[in-house]
Amino acid sequence: MTSPEASVPHDLSRPIHDAMMVYPGDPAVRLGPGLTLEGDGVAVARLTCGSHTGTHLDAPSHTVPGGRTTSQIRLEELIGPARVIHLEAGPGHLVAPQDLGLGDGDRLPRRVFLAFGWDRFFGTEQALQHPGLSVEAAELLWSRGMRILGTDALSPDLTGAAPPDSVLTDPASTAPAAGFPVHELVLGRDGLIVENLTGLRDLPAGEHHVGIFPLPLADVDGAPARVVAWRGAAQGLSAGDRPAPPAM
Repeated sequence: MTSPEASVPHDLSRPIHDAMMVYPGDPAVRLGPGLTLEGDGVAVARLTCGSHTGTHLDAPSHTVPGGRTTSQIRLEELIGPARVIHLEAGPGHLVAPQDLGLGDGDRLPRRVFLAFGWDRFFGTEQALQHPGLSVEAAELLWSRGMRILGTDALSPDLTGAAPPDSVLTDPASTAPAAGFPVHELVLGRDGLIVENLTGLRDLPAGEHHVGIFPLPLADVDGAPARVVAWRGAAQGLSAGDRPAPPAM
């Protein structure tokens, strides 16, 4: 395995720009001049945006009353091996456990990134019709060791209305669950979520070393983040990075 130092870094972060797409209902992004060279002798931009702008980290307090805030997330949680899983799913479809391609007993690193390829639709109406993860699939990932879930879509939960033929999880299911069930599962168990990753499909499926670097906003529910991957640089994982299997 190559080390991160010897590998070319891949930026998985979406640039923040004026009037960029945000999750429906979130604060608009405004980026423009605050001071100018001509008028003030220095150039300083003014930025106003929500804490979930662009590529960003969701802290548990995003959906969990009393959950951890950004100030309580340790940097060590955000750096280390990640499993990138390539998924083929259409608009509004939920990924079922069997779609994840996990073998029996396959243990995961703490970070799992789902590469739908949906980042190509960012900024368009189709971005709202992205696929998502079923709660059953999220439960499987969690049971195998995942503690940080990343996606190149707006959310691991569905955002737009699902088409009538979407499904998907367990054979008894007839419609996607309403609300934010994956957020509730992951954040409700003190995990973390990363949304709006970009360029994940440029990485082969498998394990890579990643760093997730949110802005150090104090005591809030999330923050824009710079996310970087070093292709193929994940090294043998310590017991500390792969949680022990749950007790039977």
